[in-house]
Amino acid sequence: MVTKAAAAGKPIPVILDTDIGTDIDDTWALVMMLNSPELDVRLIVTDTDDTVYRARIVAKILQIAGRTDIPIGVGLQLSQQRGPQEPWVKDYDLAQYPGPVHHDGVGALIDTIMDSSDPVTLISIGPVPNISAALAREPRIAARARFVGMHGSIRRGYDGSPQIAAEYNVKRYPQSCQQVFTAPWEMTITPLDTCGLVRLRGDKYARVRDCKRPLAQALIENYRTWAGYKEVAEQESSVLFDTVAVYLAMAQDLLTIERLGVRVTDEGFTVLDDRAKQINCATEWKDLLAFEDLLVERLTR
Repeated sequence: MVTKAAAAGKPIPVILDTDIGTDIDDTWALVMMLNSPELDVRLIVTDTDDTVYRARIVAKILQIAGRTDIPIGVGLQLSQQRGPQEPWVKDYDLAQYPGPVHHDGVGALIDTIMDSSDPVTLISIGPVPNISAALAREPRIAARARFVGMHGSIRRGYDGSPQIAAEYNVKRYPQSCQQVFTAPWEMTITPLDTCGLVRLRGDKYARVRDCKRPLAQALIENYRTWAGYKEVAEQESSVLFDTVAVYLAMAQDLLTIERLGVRVTDEGFTVLDDRAKQINCATEWKDLLAFEDLLVERLTR
């Protein structure tokens, strides 16, 4: 799907659904997205476990970025489990966020899609219980949105392994993922085959680490907190899986895209199946170094 906005050279309307606050890559992806003028961020919804904790991280970052015009949706709260970025927001009250906060994040997601005059790109960088709940509540969103996600393992697993894996975002709630992967919308995913290879090292990492812009500094503060202030946070990034999904929301040039039948198993694997729905899969990099350069440029704006 080429949206009207993209065809006209206008920013692409997007919603981000994120489990920010568990792995740090969501935070990198959020900063990348905020610094990408190609994207018109209409809503950020938090997904999985303690979604209020996750919303506090989003809100604090948006305040630092000066983007409190962006509404936040608090997604389904399925447990009280938080994550390693809790110290960074321990004194932050979500009620102090100056922008809109929707405590029915699923409803906000539906309304944002249904009220948009242009198709919305739904960027999913976590497990998908919010999205499956939205589809169940309002199936028509599938005709008014396209799905771009960081999900699965097609031919390679973690760290480029030839052993395919039950990737976390799929295996956490495989039944929800089955509903999302069979919905009648256009789908594009970056599986571990490509997103699992992204890590900033050397001068590229140093440029982000040493950047004095407030948003980049907030990113590195979060990374240091997440890493427990270990030396690795001064040397290189972790694997930045989710940044590739943000890139795919606006471009595909640096990746090889294959249209493949993909089925989600009850165990959380994404297996090739000619009888399954055909989706766009980013299976190889054409130019990973160019993506790293783009990522650094966006993170340090």
